[in-house]
Amino acid sequence: MIRQLPNLITLLRLLAVPLTIWSINSENYHLAFWLFASAAASDALDGALARWLKARTAIGAYLDPLADKALLVAVYIALGYQGQIQDWLVIMIVSRDLLIIGGALLVDLVTGRLRMEPLFVSKVNTLAQILLAGLVLGGLGHDLEEGLLALQPVLTMIVALTTLVSGTVYLLVWGRRVVSEEGTNT
Repeated sequence: MIRQLPNLITLLRLLAVPLTIWSINSENYHLAFWLFASAAASDALDGALARWLKARTAIGAYLDPLADKALLVAVYIALGYQGQIQDWLVIMIVSRDLLIIGGALLVDLVTGRLRMEPLFVSKVNTLAQILLAGLVLGGLGHDLEEGLLALQPVLTMIVALTTLVSGTVYLLVWGRRVVSEEGTNT
């Protein structure tokens, strides 16, 4: 049972998504911030526990990035809808994630072997997205210092840059996999 703890934490993160979005839509930003912060922290916790318990599972390899994307995309859409995050950034993030999902499906279709391996730049992008969303929610739900809020434009540019770079790198990596697989099948 203890070996399933990382997957349980991941499932709880997925279940936190609707409550977080409800909190944002209800303008209960204090609750939304703490739900989001807890869910974001659980991302590091479930991975560390899976490694420590030697409990990495195939389902965990799929659920973990799904939970991350569900949380971040939903929060960015909700905050974008309210005008708290720029529309162009929300469109960029959602488009990148759709591109990654489409690319993964294509790689699986062509090769029959999909390996879910997050790239370093994608991990940096996820961290930047978490920091920006946390800063926005923290600014709405708490009295943050002006200096801290001044980081929002910088984080916005970091998120935009890492979103663009990680999407491009995924396209290149998966494109090579498809081409090399096609080359071995001819």
